[in-house]
Amino acid sequence: MIVRPSLATDAPALAAIYGHHVLHGFGTFEEVPPTADDMAGRRAAIVERGLPYLVAEDAGQVLGFAYAGPFRPRAAYRYTVEDSVYVAPEAVGRGVGKAVLSEVLSACEALGIRQVVAVIGDSGNAGSIALHRALGFEPSGVGKSFGFKHGRWVDIVWMQKALNGGDASGPDAPGLSLGGA
Repeated sequence: MIVRPSLATDAPALAAIYGHHVLHGFGTFEEVPPTADDMAGRRAAIVERGLPYLVAEDAGQVLGFAYAGPFRPRAAYRYTVEDSVYVAPEAVGRGVGKAVLSEVLSACEALGIRQVVAVIGDSGNAGSIALHRALGFEPSGVGKSFGFKHGRWVDIVWMQKALNGGDASGPDAPGLSLGGA
């Protein structure tokens, strides 16, 4: 398995993997799977910001992906990103999520990011919670019943990981270019 930067041509695989989680899981609160064109646009928006959008691939097949996006649009959040990670159902439990998310975290650290936030759908999402914990994320809280999907109320679990010393000192990089006051 290799981890590499995603390509525009990966959009169909990204859509298939993410679409499975939209239809069958609670890790995302989307209810209608985006098309390959939608995923291509979302990927381009992340990459154009200089942020990592990586895939794990084995024998030419994309097994999972992870990326970091701006946490919120206001300028004061320029040192914080939110991660996302999704693994193909047939590849769950093979270390794909850990491999690809680890590389995203390394790329964020190189960019001078100070905090990475995970907003995990479903407090019962043991796999994602364990993955983030294994990579050094700490629990930050639970939002009870923030969404309603597949006929039930769904929590979100907040976790975060400090990079580059977190809040121990002032920033030494410019951070993300964000709008908003």
